[in-house]
Amino acid sequence: MSNPTAAAPADPIPECPHCQKPMPLCICDSVTPIKNRLSLLILQHPQEQDRALGTARLLAKHFADATVRVGLSWSSLSKALARPVENASHWAVLYLGSARAADLEAEDEILALNRKGEVAENQRSILGKLEGVVLLDGTWSQAKALWWRNPWMLKCQRVILNPAHPSRYGRLRKEPRKDGLSTIEAAATILASLEKRPDIAETLNASFERMLTRYREVQAEMPELAPKPPVKDRRRGVRRSKRS
Repeated sequence: MSNPTAAAPADPIPECPHCQKPMPLCICDSVTPIKNRLSLLILQHPQEQDRALGTARLLAKHFADATVRVGLSWSSLSKALARPVENASHWAVLYLGSARAADLEAEDEILALNRKGEVAENQRSILGKLEGVVLLDGTWSQAKALWWRNPWMLKCQRVILNPAHPSRYGRLRKEPRKDGLSTIEAAATILASLEKRPDIAETLNASFERMLTRYREVQAEMPELAPKPPVKDRRRGVRRSKRS
């Protein structure tokens, strides 16, 4: 009796060359281009592996003037951008320190800080001079690693966010702080505020909502591409799968 023929391996699922998500999760065909005045630099930690729920490349696809760099450190802002920058202080970086807008009794959605972590004076003047924004993409600990490994960020203007609403991730991806947002939501808040264009936030947030909707749709048919997030067992302080 001959041995049964082994089943042929399944063909690999193609990946979108733009957002780098598996094609069933890609929404690039619905992306609306946005013309931005402020440049956007997204530094992604090389161990950020969440292709399914990550937003950095989807964000960058909206803008002609957006750069995504993957790595741990660059010697300067100019090196990270691959073009000269005359004054790094005219670039904002989303600050990862202990300062929180709620503690500072702030009302604006974006705040400039001084070196002491306090609300800077002359907010309008400082924010009005900005030419670009640096966002750090990864988990909270990965983003902090990027911050500490790139001392040139100390030359940039530190800003923090005071979002009106929590992240749209909800239970899909737990943020460590209430003011924590996805990369695309952070960009929506910052650019809409600085450019005084609410349409930027509307477009980016709508894109993020479509991405999350697609993720939930794929969960039912292809859970290997869109796995359900682990659930924290409050009784034992451990994380477990919903299937356990």
